[in-house]
Amino acid sequence: MLALAGLKVGVVLWLPGIPMTSNENLEIFRRVIELGFNEGKVAELDRFVAANFVEHQFGAESGLPGFKMLVREMRAAFPDLKMTVEDCVATDDKVWARLRCRGTHNGPLMGIPPTGKSIDTTAVEICRVENGKLAEHWGVPDRFAAMSQLGLLPSSRGE
Repeated sequence: MLALAGLKVGVVLWLPGIPMTSNENLEIFRRVIELGFNEGKVAELDRFVAANFVEHQFGAESGLPGFKMLVREMRAAFPDLKMTVEDCVATDDKVWARLRCRGTHNGPLMGIPPTGKSIDTTAVEICRVENGKLAEHWGVPDRFAAMSQLGLLPSSRGE
């Protein structure tokens, strides 16, 4: 076992014809978060994300190149991006997670120039794993909280 950010991480192997266990699917999800989003090791995503990956999150593209582009854009906008898996459960081929997302807006984000402000928000993620790789994703990031923290929305508290 290898420790990554306090998580016990082992080697994930998938053999054709042998179904992945829920724990193996959790491990794949955690590796994508740690290696891709937290460390920016986009080339590593080939091992964990299917070429025909389907993205259901608004504004994101399907396919492995689309997923890599999303990771690069997030890391460019928030170079110190840190996603922490707060809760995570897997059943059959699905992984459900609640993430804490933190970072400083030091690069452009969807056409918005850097603000230098920090965010600390949550996201709910649902992924389907097939043949040892993420095959499908539904993401619900708290974009309103992020936009408010970046000063792009009026404060709901009259501040």
